[in-house]
Amino acid sequence: MPTRPETTATGTSVDNVLDVEDLRVHFDLSGGALSRLLGRRPKVVKAVDGVDLHLRRGEVLGLVGESGSGKTTLGRALLGLVPATSGRITHHGRGEGSGRKDTVVTDLSEGRLRSLRTQVQMVFQDPNAALNPSMDIQTAVGHPLKVHGLASGDELRRRVVDALERVGLSPVDRFLEAMPSDLSGGQKQRAVIARAIILDPELVVADEPISMLDMSVRAKILQLMLDLKQELDLTYVYITHDLASAKFFCDRIAIMYLGRIVEIGPTEEVFADPKHPYTRALLRAIPEPDPDRSLPRDLPRGEIPDAASPPLGCAFHPRCPDATPVCGWEARDLRALLEAHWVRSPPEEFEREQALVGDLDVLDAPAKTVRLAPGSGRPAGEVRDLIERVRAEDEEDPFWRGVARVEEVAGGVEVEFHDGVDPLLRRTGGVDVACVLHPEPVTTDPCRPDVERA
Repeated sequence: MPTRPETTATGTSVDNVLDVEDLRVHFDLSGGALSRLLGRRPKVVKAVDGVDLHLRRGEVLGLVGESGSGKTTLGRALLGLVPATSGRITHHGRGEGSGRKDTVVTDLSEGRLRSLRTQVQMVFQDPNAALNPSMDIQTAVGHPLKVHGLASGDELRRRVVDALERVGLSPVDRFLEAMPSDLSGGQKQRAVIARAIILDPELVVADEPISMLDMSVRAKILQLMLDLKQELDLTYVYITHDLASAKFFCDRIAIMYLGRIVEIGPTEEVFADPKHPYTRALLRAIPEPDPDRSLPRDLPRGEIPDAASPPLGCAFHPRCPDATPVCGWEARDLRALLEAHWVRSPPEEFEREQALVGDLDVLDAPAKTVRLAPGSGRPAGEVRDLIERVRAEDEEDPFWRGVARVEEVAGGVEVEFHDGVDPLLRRTGGVDVACVLHPEPVTTDPCRPDVERA
């Protein structure tokens, strides 16, 4: 019968190999000379924006999301390949005897990170770029042993041979002196995996390890990684946009969207009963192999937002079919709605209505209240009429749930939105989900605390 995991004084499980606490990885976008002269702060891309994660020893955790969701940046941060802006990553490595050695990865200098990588390794997405084209396979696979001073001569060759045999590159003599250009894509990825395991790590971060491979070899590579997990007692972080492979390979799945984890839980439960609307959308996007079977897709509208200026409240709300009044609607959502309306309008109607509302740049700032001023001295009532016409086109659009007030005021029409909340991960059934549809607790701030509101 399972027992409750033993915990340390800090509350983390002794079975964890990695603990991530409020991790943020932000990248500054360099502004122009004029921006610097005027003292404007550069924009910041929030690639990872407040992630808490606990990785259990021996499990396979999948990081799943669209391109731009931050999953690769998070994976690289776990190895110290990109510096953390704030937060803490603690690696609970193997110590002497049966003990463990705790290392705060985010505190390590570049030089001290080298010793960490004997226990934490990465398999990169593109095996063609991961292997040096001027090194034969024996040199490339054995290079980590030479870098860390762990083996040389006959011992190095013996360990290279053992690693190549483990990943299925046999007869080994055929591959030792082969160049990367002599290998197929699947063979190159096996060589990359051999290089990752030759140091006997306990954690491997696999970044889209099968996405560059032919369909015929993808399942074989995943099965190889599972076999190595059993043989070498490995723990995996598996980064992918492919939920179908994650279902086969992972024990738990963390769904990422715009730098945050929005749902995390056991793979079986996430697939059987997805809680977050984004998770449901990803599952609906999985291809159906039966050509005679038609499935409703109902995919989310639009594209993933700009990480340099994320939406207020829940980042998924502009695309969410289940959005509520408190999801964080704002001025930029009004602009998107008007532009979508104009795409459907005849050219003469577009020109007339655009002249009525004038420049929409006033809607570019994240704001809960916005004022639209009619152009050319026209009455404010015409702007209000335009908004009502757009509403009549689709009154069930989730956007209208967030509108608290449309009112004529001096100089124009004011649109006010309901206060939004920024949901935190909270336990719902057997998973953790960040969605206002699962309402307690939420942040007390009505928007992201590091976003300035107008």
